[in-house]
Amino acid sequence: MNDIQVHSLPQSSLWQLLCRRRAAKCAFWMLSFIVAIALLGPLFSPHLPTEIQLAYKNRPPSGEFWFGTDELGRDLFVRVCWGARISLFLGIAASILDAAAGVLWAAVAAYFGGKIETCLMKICDILHSIPYLLLVMLLTVVHGPGLATLLIAMTITSWIHMARIVRSHMLQLKQQEYILAAKALGASSFRVMFCYLIPNSLGPIMTTMTLSIPGAIFTEAFLSFLGLGIQAPSASWGVMVSEGIRAISFYPWRLFFPAAFIGATTLAFHLLGHALRSK
Repeated sequence: MNDIQVHSLPQSSLWQLLCRRRAAKCAFWMLSFIVAIALLGPLFSPHLPTEIQLAYKNRPPSGEFWFGTDELGRDLFVRVCWGARISLFLGIAASILDAAAGVLWAAVAAYFGGKIETCLMKICDILHSIPYLLLVMLLTVVHGPGLATLLIAMTITSWIHMARIVRSHMLQLKQQEYILAAKALGASSFRVMFCYLIPNSLGPIMTTMTLSIPGAIFTEAFLSFLGLGIQAPSASWGVMVSEGIRAISFYPWRLFFPAAFIGATTLAFHLLGHALRSK
């Protein structure tokens, strides 16, 4: 068994990909800037994200308030920075949970095949048919709105997409000679799945994870906009958009900055994901 090597598909390094593709390089620097804003941005302002200062309400962008203030005088720059932390955490956490559940599900289905595969994929079809918004509303009623409820709602069915993509890739790998040789030499099911199938599926796994992060970020913003996600006065991009859209006629900066960060983040992850998929 020790003579059988894992034959990973030839893949260039991430840095080589960034140097070769201008869109991927642009996405990398955009994401680096957003992460820097999320981590270091609040250090450049003396204000807290929930600090109410009615004397400074609805101030336009200035040297003191870079992104202006809202109707309660809160610094929008600091709130955007904290919103970036929430959105990036939810996006990355949701993609990791999706990958863990989806890859394991796909590995079991692809390896055993037959009735087990049919049963597992039918369960995916049933879960996928559940209306997503209805599921979120039910979880909100049962557990109350919040970060944990939002994360559960986003991952309870979103792993199905990962499972379908990885399963189709593993079905091709299953016919490779080194997989057949491992089985012939008596490798256990666990060893074949975790030492051969999953490591050789890292390409589609990473690509799908990268493309799932912007979906989770947009979902958080959308649900928070509807009042089903992060609740005010927490600094979430969705909450800020919901508050800003009511004042767009007189104070457009309140909507522009959180919406711009949502758009830039989702665009950057999509560009990076498509670059990984097409390399």
